[in-house]
Amino acid sequence: MPKVVVDVMPKPEILDPQGKAVLGALPRLGFSGVTDVRQGKRFELEVAGEVTEEVLAQVRDMAEKLLSNPVIEDFSVHVEPTGVSGS
Repeated sequence: MPKVVVDVMPKPEILDPQGKAVLGALPRLGFSGVTDVRQGKRFELEVAGEVTEEVLAQVRDMAEKLLSNPVIEDFSVHVEPTGVSGS
């Protein structure tokens, strides 16, 4: 089945305390060279049938109304190529 992915991230002007906590923990764990971390959400939607512009428009509507808070978050929608996983 085709997979449509919605990535949700805090808007750049919004503070991201979770990202800052991860950024602070990285050096303590021996990782260096990371200058900033922003934490977001990823939704993977398996859809029946072909992914058409109508389907993508519906997913964008879902993202705006349910999957994100448009006041403080931005989102992007893309179709994941077949055979690719999120890990």
